[in-house]
Amino acid sequence: MLPKKQLSLFDLAMIVISLVIGMGIFRTPVNVARGAQIPELFFLAWAAGGIIALCGALTYAEIGSRFPVTGGYYKIFSSFYHPSIAFAINCIIVVSNAGSVAGVSIIGAEYLSEVILPVELQTETYRIIIAAISIGLFYILNLMGLKVSSRAQNILSIIKIGMVLVLICAVFTGPGPESAIPVFKTASGAAPSWFDYGKALGVCLIGISFTFGGYQQAINFGGEAKNPSKVIPRAIIIGLAIIITLYMAINYAYVKIIGFEELKSAQSIAAILAGKLFGPAGFTLLSGLIYLSVLGYVNVNLLSNPRAMYAMGEEKALPAIFTRKSKKTDVMFVSLTVFAIIAVFTLFYAQTFDKILNYTIFLDCIGMATSAATIFFLRKRTAHLDKKTIYSMSLYPLMPLVFIAAYTFVAISIYHDDPASATNGLLIFAGFILIYFASRFFNKDKKQRT
Repeated sequence: MLPKKQLSLFDLAMIVISLVIGMGIFRTPVNVARGAQIPELFFLAWAAGGIIALCGALTYAEIGSRFPVTGGYYKIFSSFYHPSIAFAINCIIVVSNAGSVAGVSIIGAEYLSEVILPVELQTETYRIIIAAISIGLFYILNLMGLKVSSRAQNILSIIKIGMVLVLICAVFTGPGPESAIPVFKTASGAAPSWFDYGKALGVCLIGISFTFGGYQQAINFGGEAKNPSKVIPRAIIIGLAIIITLYMAINYAYVKIIGFEELKSAQSIAAILAGKLFGPAGFTLLSGLIYLSVLGYVNVNLLSNPRAMYAMGEEKALPAIFTRKSKKTDVMFVSLTVFAIIAVFTLFYAQTFDKILNYTIFLDCIGMATSAATIFFLRKRTAHLDKKTIYSMSLYPLMPLVFIAAYTFVAISIYHDDPASATNGLLIFAGFILIYFASRFFNKDKKQRT
């Protein structure tokens, strides 16, 4: 059964924004400031991250235009790589995203619990309960159908954008306290070289890549977008243009209000801006807004990831039961249910943001570089298409090459910064490939017996 064409340009642009703007922008500037050491490198890193993301956005916009199918982010792997690679990468993405949903839900629950619960009940147990309820509520919402969940996403995305815009307004309240002049220091104490600056830039891009990541999953909705060859690229480009503008503006506000040296070790940086605007009531207001931001992140992942699992079921990388849909609402209820269960299950084992950052981004580097590379094969395969009906990026092949090189650089930076996380990522990737071949072997053996 073909999916219904329900998503407009506005719907998909809001999905792109919610896929990208999660909790990262309220956390990673601290990590980036610490790695950059000086404000010039800090802003350069964010600008570089925006350029890399733009190159990626234009690459995925063309991929989505030439390959408009439901679960497109999975199917580009299975169409251009060995099925074992497609299976391994998408399993990693789904499990990693479920873990991210769990972790972000706990962060939101921490903010909300301080507002709605007495001090004696602000415990880990109650935060997990709040987080689980949040996931459960949006699981039920998504069972009602794409139209309902996408409308909820539009509302949450607008709230999220509004929250960032309000926090940016803190810059008009005047500068924060003066701080010491930042100095770039090397391990040896010698004057920094270009290599030292490059290494610091690589460390900065780890957190920035996390903060900008997510827009590539918009191509999962290709089969459900109205006029997808035009809507997908426009939605990705519009969404990312808004995101880059907001990120640069709020980072300027962080530096001006908090002070660059203080930013390196600050906690609850968004709450500091809210306090500057609204005084003591700022934290309470911000807690509610951040919780709504978390709900937007939960909802958009419950929208996107089941579509990748559905695509894997279609190609028999997962059991056929993952392709089941509700006849009434057209919801992929099996894939949705399994993803929600994984997210709730991992709530009890979710790591903190700082601990999961490196290995999550290392795995993303594998997925992003290999998925972007499919544009080179896809252009040849779809050369017969009418150029008026599809989107073709300018400066090809420079943009995808810049994007792939940047994520390779980030992966190398992670390996140098945290070899254990990179090694674990490679082992997880290899483990899923082994699972794929083991599954094929047992299925083949079972067929021969019957």
